[in-house]
Amino acid sequence: MKGEISIYVGAALPFIWGVAHLFPTGSIIRGFGEISADNRRIIAMEWIIEGIALIFIGTLVAIVTVIEPVNILATTVYVSSSACLMVLAAVSLFTGYQIRFLPFRLCPYIFTTSAALILAGWRML
Repeated sequence: MKGEISIYVGAALPFIWGVAHLFPTGSIIRGFGEISADNRRIIAMEWIIEGIALIFIGTLVAIVTVIEPVNILATTVYVSSSACLMVLAAVSLFTGYQIRFLPFRLCPYIFTTSAALILAGWRML
């Protein structure tokens, strides 16, 4: 049971952070000032895609845990989702972490914590 709780918390972090990405998209784009319409669309697309990807990771991890947390499919989801989160953490560390805006600086911590909780929970199952 402790393993499942850890996995659910690990799944909730990217899900919540992904939802949080979707709300400020307009203000983030406006923060760039005068840029071309194409650049606004690119920023919107990337911002929304990251939010959806995080929601998907959190949802997928939670779904396999609800269905059957101890099987090869669940193991594959836990490990691959954690690996993806660690890649996102590394990208965030070398890009967004360099910005003084606090939410960007939180990304590597949130992604790493989530990956660690998922893997720790998986090992406790």
